Order: sequence, then structure tokens, then C-alpha cells
Amino acid sequence: MPKRYPPGRYAAGATLARTGDETSGPALLLLALAVTGSAAAASSLLAALTVAAALGGPLFGVLLDRARRPGRLLAGALALYAAGLLAVLLALGRTPDAVPLLLAAGTGLLAPALSGGWTSQLPHAVGESNLARANTLDAMTFDAAALAGPALAAGVTALAGAKASLALAAALIAAALPVAWRIPAPPYRLPAPPDRPRTGPSAVAGLAAGFRVLLRRRALAGATAVSVLSCAGEGVFVAVTPLLGSLALGGAHRGALLLSLSAVAALAANAVLARRPLPLRPDTVLGRSAALLAVAMLLAATTYPAPVLVAAVLAGCATGPQLTALFAIRHREAPEGLRGQVFTTGASLKITGFALGAALAGPLAARSVPAALLAAAAFQILAALGSLLVRARTGRLVRVRGDG
Repeated sequence: MPKRYPPGRYAAGATLARTGDETSGPALLLLALAVTGSAAAASSLLAALTVAAALGGPLFGVLLDRARRPGRLLAGALALYAAGLLAVLLALGRTPDAVPLLLAAGTGLLAPALSGGWTSQLPHAVGESNLARANTLDAMTFDAAALAGPALAAGVTALAGAKASLALAAALIAAALPVAWRIPAPPYRLPAPPDRPRTGPSAVAGLAAGFRVLLRRRALAGATAVSVLSCAGEGVFVAVTPLLGSLALGGAHRGALLLSLSAVAALAANAVLARRPLPLRPDTVLGRSAALLAVAMLLAATTYPAPVLVAAVLAGCATGPQLTALFAIRHREAPEGLRGQVFTTGASLKITGFALGAALAGPLAARSVPAALLAAAAFQILAALGSLLVRARTGRLVRVRGDG
């Protein structure tokens, strides 16, 4: 039996890698803005990194599922991601504009390794007996990274410049390599599950198998749809926070405070749940979290200071448990031989949903910030209703099978 990592050590490595990732985005924006003087060029660079991340997840999941030592593949991806950030740093201002864009896109292909790829290895790292608590700790690493990353980017840039900030992001990701490298391999190789093709080792066949699992397993398909819709709503909210900060708190820069407040609330909510889990199925938590996010967006749409601050806290209290519930459903539903694909493809779809929501927020917020926040609430309401529909259909299916 391979030696298991304590959940805390595993979470420490994930926190390092994800904090580096959360630092890299703002650092990349600040560096590109300082070098080029163009906000459009800076946003294009970040867009290249993000869009590529959405595309790279499914393929990386195939490779992860086929690796004999997935931890070593994960460590390699982290190393290449850190190297890619440094390459962008060196290329900016010294090469034609297309070069850093291509480097950012190539680097972004590996970003799912830091999110879904890492989480997919959780059962191998800590064992099934520790999985429930480790799952909550893993979700907390996202909250901690979301809180620390932007603050580190801003602080280091102010003290030592944007180049130092991006270099720090790469260093944090590289520091997680030893933890990833030592993640134990699966204790035994399972036969190919029914959802996985038994013939043809092509990556295309592997990709098809992963998508079939996401579509055919009702609970998994429902959780994926709910998370993508909810993430689209979050994308709208994040995109309008500068304008919301200006309207409600007296300054666009104060919009970042709302994101920090939300991250603190998410971290606190998951810390409580790590000690006292809710007596609810994760499928139920997923839907109720979306409903709470809808309430938060409606409060934010008032643009009054007190409701907006309450909205930020409620959003964090919802997103923390929502992510934990989503991970629990994926761990429960994903076949062992396709676990990596389920997690990385799910992460890619969430990134796509977030990006679409952020893109929608621009034209809506230009006309009316409350209208944009009402759109965010609509996404969350759709997510909550979708969760109810999936649970109702799943319940009927279970009853029919029981009667049969």
C-alpha cells in the first residue's frame, strides 16, 4: 500500500500552486501595462492565458488518467507552467507582440493542472478514509489563494515592480513541485470502466470517453451544468466589481475589497464545515448555494453600501461550500480510470462559463450596473432550478428502479 500524504501537507502544496496561479493573472496584467502602456494589450495577454486554460483541461485529463505516476506528470505540468510565466516575463518588451501572446497561450494550456488536475489526485494522496475532510481542505486552498494572490501581486509590484511580482508567482508554483512529485500512484490499476473505450489508445478516444461520462451520469452532468451556470454569474459579478465599488463604496479600487471580503467569507465557511459538515447531500448543497448566490446578487444590485457588503459576505458563504460540494460529487461519480478527465474537463467548462459571464458583463454594465447584477442573479437562479430538476429526476429514477 503506497504511503499516504496527510491532508494538511497535500493542502499546503495545493495552496502554494494555486496562490501562484492567482498571483500570476494580476501580475501579468500589471507587467504588460507597465511595459506596453496599453490596457488592450494587457487584457489580450490575460485572455490568451485564460482561453487556453479552458482548452487544455480535457487533453491534460486524458494524459493524467493514462499516467502510471500521475503525480510526476502533475509536477511536470507545474514546472512547465512556472517556466512559461518566466518566458512571458522575458519576452515582454523584447520580442514582437505575438511572441508573449503565444507563450501565454501555451502556458495556459497547463493551468488545469493547478485546479482540476491536482484535485483529481486527492484520493491517491490521502486515501478514501480521509477524503471527506481533505475535500473540504482542498476547496479551502482555492479560497486562500483567491485572497492571497491578488494581494501579493499588488504588494510586490508596489515594492519591487511587476517583474518581481510575476517571478514570485512562478516561484510559488515551483515550490509545490515536491508535493506533486510524491503523490502516490493508484494502489492498483482498475480495468477500463464501461464508459471508457477498450480499444484504440488515441487521445481522441480518451477525450470522447471523458465527455460521455460527464453527459451520461445524471448527477455528474447536473452538477457540471449547475457549476457552469453559477460560474457565469460569478464572472458577471467579478467583472463589475470596480464599477460597483465606485457606485457603492466611493472608488473603483474599492471593488477589490468586495472580492477580498467574499474570499474571507468562503474560507471561514469551509473552515467551519471542515469541523462540522452539513447534514445534507452535496447535490443539495450545490443547488442551495446557487440560490444563496442569487440572493447576494440581488442585494448587490441595490448598489447601496450596506447591502453590497452583505452581498459580498453571502457570496463567499455560498461559493465556499458550493465548491466543496462539487468536488464531492465528482469524486463520488467519476470512474477511477476517468477521474482526471472529469476534473480537468469540469474545470475547463467552469473557466468557459466564467469567461462568458465576464464578457456579457461589459456591455450590460456600460448601460447599467444593476442590470448586469440582475443578469448575474438570473444565472444563479437558473443554476438553482437546474439543481432541483436534476435531483427530482434522479429521485424518480431511483424510485422506479426500486419498484422494478
